[in-house]
Amino acid sequence: MPLDNPLHTPAADGSLLDAYSQALVAAVKHVAPAVAQLRVTGRAPAAAKAQGARGQGANGQDSMPASGSGSGFLFTPDGYMITNSHVANPHGHGAAAIQAVFPDGSEFPAYVVGDDPDTDLAVLQVHGRPDASPFPALNFADSARLQVGQIAIAVGNTLGFECTVTSGVVSAQGRSLRAQSGRQIDDVLQTDAALNPGNSGGPLVDSAGNVIGVNTATILGAQGLCFAIASNTALFVATEILRHGQVRRSYLGMGAQTVGLPRRIARALGRIAESGARVFSIENDGPAAKAGLRNGDLLLTMDGIEVTGIDHLHRLLNVNIIGRTVPLTVLRNGKVVTTSATPIARRA
Repeated sequence: MPLDNPLHTPAADGSLLDAYSQALVAAVKHVAPAVAQLRVTGRAPAAAKAQGARGQGANGQDSMPASGSGSGFLFTPDGYMITNSHVANPHGHGAAAIQAVFPDGSEFPAYVVGDDPDTDLAVLQVHGRPDASPFPALNFADSARLQVGQIAIAVGNTLGFECTVTSGVVSAQGRSLRAQSGRQIDDVLQTDAALNPGNSGGPLVDSAGNVIGVNTATILGAQGLCFAIASNTALFVATEILRHGQVRRSYLGMGAQTVGLPRRIARALGRIAESGARVFSIENDGPAAKAGLRNGDLLLTMDGIEVTGIDHLHRLLNVNIIGRTVPLTVLRNGKVVTTSATPIARRA
C-alpha cells in the first residue's frame, strides 16, 4: 500500500482549492464590469470604398454588410477600449456600427479611434454614458515579468454568451503569430485558458485582475493552444494610437523576402546568420531608391545589425529610426556594398 502523505489531507486539499477559487472569483469580479460584448456591423466591400454606398454582389444584387461579435475591455475611465483589429475591422472593410454591451445590460455605441492590423489590435471609444460617471477600467501588468506557469484568466463573450470565464496558466512566452496583414507579431503569450469565437479582443488577466494580454487566436484542431498579444505590446499600440492616430513605424519603400545564404558564403562574410533579405521591388523616390538599392540586392545589415530576413527587418524598422540616417550593407553581384538610408514614417 502507498504510504500516507500527511501534507495531503482532504482538509489541506480543500483549503488549497478554496484559495485558488477565491483568487479567481475576486479577479473576475474586478474584471467583468470592464469587459463588453461588441456587436459589429461591417461595411459591404463597395461601401468601404464609398462611405454609405451599398455594394453590388457578383450576381448584380446588393451585397449585405457582414456582422459579427467579439469582446473588448476598457482601459481608461473616459471610455477608451482595446479589442482585436479583426473584430473592429471585419474582413478588412471597416465597421459601419459597433455596439458595446456590458454585463449590467447597459449598451453604448463605440467608434474606432485607430486600428493596427500588424498587431491585430484596435482602440475604440465608448460614448453615451448619461450621467458622465467614469467607466470601470483595467490596469496593464508588465508582461516582461510574467512567469510560465502562473495563473491566466480569460474573460470574454464566448459564442455570444456574455461574460464567459476560463482559466489556465501562461504556457509559454515569446511566441510569434502571423497577422492578417502578413506581418509577424512578436512577443505573443501562449495559454491553455480556453478561447473560443467571441473571446477575441477580451482580456487575459493575472490573479490580481491586471491585464497580461489581449486574447487573439487559437490553433484549430488543437487543444490548449491559445494566444494573446502581450500587455506591453498592447499598451504601446494603444499609446501610439491615442497620441498619433496610428502606430508609427519606419519605412524603406521596398519589397523583400527571406532567402538563405550558402554556409561558405556566410562564413566568408563573417556572418552568424545564414540568411538575409533579398530586395525584389523598389518604390520610386522612397528611402531605398534614394539609398541606391537595386532589385536583387541581398540586405546583410542595417544600422550595424545583421538582417536575418524580412520579419527581422520589420522588427528593426521601428519608430526610433524614423528620420535617422542608418548604414546599410548589401551583397550585390558577389561584392559587399555599403550605403545609407533615412527611413521615413510608414504611411497609414
